[in-house]
Amino acid sequence: MGVINTTPDSFSDGGSLYRSSRLDIERAFERARDMVTAGAAILDIGGESTRPGAQPVSLDEEMDRVLPLVARIAAELPVVISVDTSTPQLMLEAASLGAGFLNDVRALTREGALLAAAASGLPICLMHMGGEPGTMQDAPQYADVVTEVEEYLLDRVAACERVGIVRDQLLLDPGFGFGKSVEHNLQLLNGLPRLAATGLPLVVGLSRKSLIGKLLGRDVHERLPASLALAVMAVERGASIIRTHDVAATADAVTMWFALQETIEP
Repeated sequence: MGVINTTPDSFSDGGSLYRSSRLDIERAFERARDMVTAGAAILDIGGESTRPGAQPVSLDEEMDRVLPLVARIAAELPVVISVDTSTPQLMLEAASLGAGFLNDVRALTREGALLAAAASGLPICLMHMGGEPGTMQDAPQYADVVTEVEEYLLDRVAACERVGIVRDQLLLDPGFGFGKSVEHNLQLLNGLPRLAATGLPLVVGLSRKSLIGKLLGRDVHERLPASLALAVMAVERGASIIRTHDVAATADAVTMWFALQETIEP
């Protein structure tokens, strides 16, 4: 899953798709095309920054950032379009334009999101976030982070089923970096097999995360080697989809892991 942030303040590439304070759709489409060529099966398009300390964005601004790019990609590229949003109106508009996947960091808790997701008929990724982006990294606390994340996500699965969303449409994301300390993130990575045992596919996003910066002292654009290591560790522990900013390198790393598995006798 390749990441395309249409926000000016993303933690990893904020503003890189902007020209004269406006989103450059042509530049964004070129990035999308490059990611598909590099091996992305899914493109995740987000118009609201959810980095720690991020400020809310208006409905109109989020839709203006996301929908034109969704329409362009749907018309021209052979890829599943994921829309990274918590906004019900955007979910429905994006679905009508050809989006094939919903990815919600708030796990459909925003008012109207459950019903909008159900109406869209699309697969949905439910993510765990401790709090809201503006404050989520203010001393996060867990008694047992793996248990609490699992319980929260299964509770959201039950909420989805109550409105008619079938279990087969759901995926889970433990939310690395979203209201978690370095230790919490490492415990979650180690606990992925337990989350995978729920039977629902896991989406994991560790690419360029602050976890790497805090452990290694690397700037955001110096985190590729560690991001690749974390991607392989996540796949080893049961992840089904790797969300990444660096598609070609990540695809190579994961492909090598799968090649090794094919040589191991059962």
